[in-house]
Amino acid sequence: MSGVWRLLRSLKLRVFGPAKEYVGADPQGNKYYRVPKHETWAGQLIKERRFVEAFGIKEHQYEAGDIPTEWEAWIRKKRKDPPSFEEILKNEDYKEEIKKKIKDIYEKDRLLQSKEYKEGLVAEPLQTQIKGHASAPQFGKNEPSEDPVSTANTFQPGSWMPPKDSIRNK
Repeated sequence: MSGVWRLLRSLKLRVFGPAKEYVGADPQGNKYYRVPKHETWAGQLIKERRFVEAFGIKEHQYEAGDIPTEWEAWIRKKRKDPPSFEEILKNEDYKEEIKKKIKDIYEKDRLLQSKEYKEGLVAEPLQTQIKGHASAPQFGKNEPSEDPVSTANTFQPGSWMPPKDSIRNK
């Protein structure tokens, strides 16, 4: 009877392929699996497949950075062995340490710049005020318009002439 079960098991493996194998999990609760290399009933070789079942999100909601970079590298076959839990935690601590150092350097630089501004070594950045569009002839001017003002009743063709210092004549 055991020979029959072995035959059925081998037929199932050939027809449906091997079952997924649990490989590990990350601190966010994502689970990682692999389907080993196998041969189909028709003799076709199927490569190893690696994938993740994300915790708390659906496949269409996945965004880059939702899983740790170590697991991302394993899924994309950039590394042979899956990362350990300790390796992921160590790298997370390292990332936090780098963020803290960046923040400290930014604060030191900001204090140094303010000190240099006070001492007059560096000019403070100017705040520009934009009035209108730069291509407009009245850009930045608060002068009244010299355009003709007329009503339809009093308009005489050829009566208006542009001023002598017109922008067009320049």
